[in-house]
Amino acid sequence: MKATGIVRRIDELGRVVIPKEIRRTQHIRQGTPLEIFTTGDGEVIFKKYSPVEELEPLAQRYVQVLSRSLGVPCIICDREQIIAACGAGKKELEGKPISARLEQTLEKRNLYTWSGGEEPPLAPCQGSTRQVGAAAPILAAGELVGAVAALTQDPRQPCPPEQAKAVQVAAGFLARQMEE
Repeated sequence: MKATGIVRRIDELGRVVIPKEIRRTQHIRQGTPLEIFTTGDGEVIFKKYSPVEELEPLAQRYVQVLSRSLGVPCIICDREQIIAACGAGKKELEGKPISARLEQTLEKRNLYTWSGGEEPPLAPCQGSTRQVGAAAPILAAGELVGAVAALTQDPRQPCPPEQAKAVQVAAGFLARQMEE
């Protein structure tokens, strides 16, 4: 654990402010769920909570089935990183932070489909040679928690409608699992 040298006091309501510098470097924004741990040494540890990460074994199986069914690489991510990947390039994708453009696209909470044209391809993560063909946000209890995406290797080809529908179904299924 790394000491920051920043000290904060708890107010009369039991609240403590996480300094802006820490929130910025750790990508903690308003509404970010935090899990709280304590140690026997009196330490209190805050960790970002990812409901998608809680479903990692299920996400791994689901992304395998989805990728094999569609015949393209697929990913499942939370709001920050790729949790599960299957297909060509799996090693370059799993565990990587999602691209800023994918994060911005997910914030719109709509199905994204690549239609070709002038818009530059949407990469799933920094440095990826693949592009997102279709991405559906995972909305659990009204909160954006992640996405399911089908990737394509040919940026000239628009996303087929069946891929878009499949990622929507997958995102809906995973959202339902999180709500239960």
